Amino acid sequence: MAFVCLAIGCLYNFLISTTFGYTLSSDTKIEVYPPQDFEIVDPGYLGYLYLQWQPPLSLDNFKECTVEYELKCRNIGSETWTTIITKNLHYKDGFDLNKGIEAKIRTLLPRQCTNGSEVQSSWAETTYWISPQGIPETKVQDMDCVYYNWQYLLCSWKPGIDVFLDTNYNLFYWYEGLDRALQCVDYIKADGQNIGCRFPYLESSDYKDFYICVNGSSEDEPIRSSYFIFQLQNIVKPLPPGYLTLTRESLYEVQLKWSIPFGPIPARCLIYEIEIIEDDTTLVTITVENETYTLKTTNETRQLCFLVRSKVNMYCSDDGIWSEWSEKQCLEGMSSKETKLIFFQYIL
Repeated sequence: MAFVCLAIGCLYNFLISTTFGYTLSSDTKIEVYPPQDFEIVDPGYLGYLYLQWQPPLSLDNFKECTVEYELKCRNIGSETWTTIITKNLHYKDGFDLNKGIEAKIRTLLPRQCTNGSEVQSSWAETTYWISPQGIPETKVQDMDCVYYNWQYLLCSWKPGIDVFLDTNYNLFYWYEGLDRALQCVDYIKADGQNIGCRFPYLESSDYKDFYICVNGSSEDEPIRSSYFIFQLQNIVKPLPPGYLTLTRESLYEVQLKWSIPFGPIPARCLIYEIEIIEDDTTLVTITVENETYTLKTTNETRQLCFLVRSKVNMYCSDDGIWSEWSEKQCLEGMSSKETKLIFFQYIL
């Protein structure tokens, strides 16, 4: 009788492990296998990679519960992991291809399938590297990209250190919405070398990761590629404000006014910095959100000047670049209440 019961118990364990993809040890501990065929795939999008995998062994008939996966990924050398819990068999994200990428994944069984206990598989791990060509000094130096007035993207760079005269560089870019990486078609040149790129109109490119690769060629040595990731709204440099006016409102108040910069940037997305100069002495630099500011003065003031510059604010970007300063505009003869000066704005 004991032999029959033992046989039935063994059969039960076999059926459970075969059907649900986990094993029961002699103390009924549940174990699950890690995902299969875990890999990082590069579709040619300059850093936007696919991480994909297949279900664990013996889970094909696991119908009662939905299996989840815990995925961790990062650039090699980073202190923090990006952690994702998903029911899918793939994940897409951007990485810095100047460095390697490492990722690991494990299977999670929900509590309702394991009598209330947490069951996790061991980790499946993988890495991805682009084999570097050339020494680091051959890659471009001082890469700088500016999205002028939220309309025109321009990137510039300097050649690598002590590269041969025949060295030239090419820029490729991609963002979500393009079906493939595109090459720059309007290079900025110096002495026959490409040192920058003027981009065409970039449709639906805001608030997305923008990927760039600058590689190079030379008959004398291999050239190291460089990869960059940013979002366009974070590198916007507006035009300076225009139509500056100063109006004496009372004996001790002067109102400063200006208009928003010419172009597509809405007023709600801008902040301003004012530099105020009284009788050739800089009083203060003030940051304001509106296109007007009332300044308190003294009756001894003979001349009042100010400059204004603009920047995309925190509500529309994570960062930004200050515009150039407007021309310095001054109000003289402060005893005249009606004195008013008007100046015109910059237009592309």
